[in-house]
Amino acid sequence: MVVIVDYGLGNPGSIKNMLRKIGTDSVISSDHQVILTAEKLILPGVGAFDQGMKNLEERGLIPLLNQKVLTEKTPVLGICLGMQLFTRKSEEGTLAGLGWIDAETIRFEPSETEKKFPVPHMGWEYVSGKKDSLLLNEMYEEPKFYFGHSYYVKCNNRDEVILTSHYIHEFDSALQKEKMLGVQFHPEKSHKYGMKLLSNFITHF
Repeated sequence: MVVIVDYGLGNPGSIKNMLRKIGTDSVISSDHQVILTAEKLILPGVGAFDQGMKNLEERGLIPLLNQKVLTEKTPVLGICLGMQLFTRKSEEGTLAGLGWIDAETIRFEPSETEKKFPVPHMGWEYVSGKKDSLLLNEMYEEPKFYFGHSYYVKCNNRDEVILTSHYIHEFDSALQKEKMLGVQFHPEKSHKYGMKLLSNFITHF
């Protein structure tokens, strides 16, 4: 069973709809018993880092997610803020992240000569492959995805970076550490590219 973790931020309904299009049933839930039975987890998110961590804590989800992901090795896909919560900390707030990957979440800071690049970064961008991953298995040529973010993840272990993109400068747009996968973009808004990526997550992890 695929469980989309509901912690009050993001657009889990859009992810559920996209999964339905590729023939995958899923449930949106914050119920501990439901999450315990999950074969795969998706951690979505749109919003502020500290609010995301507070919401997870208030729902008692942090120990549960640690158990599922770190101990049971349940595959998890973090989307946008969901991936940022994998990191140790964020420039957006003061709370510690989940700390699953050795990374920080950094704000885009365009210089005076880069003011033509508005923040938040919104829209379609191409991605460049840095490492083979089944998440990208048989991906369409010249893949591009839809982004909407003011912060990005900077991964300290470059072996865990599978995609980068360019906006103001190059940044990490997809990561993989064991069965922990994160994407900065929104596959649920990325048409055939997003459908293929989600299908790969469901099929290969």
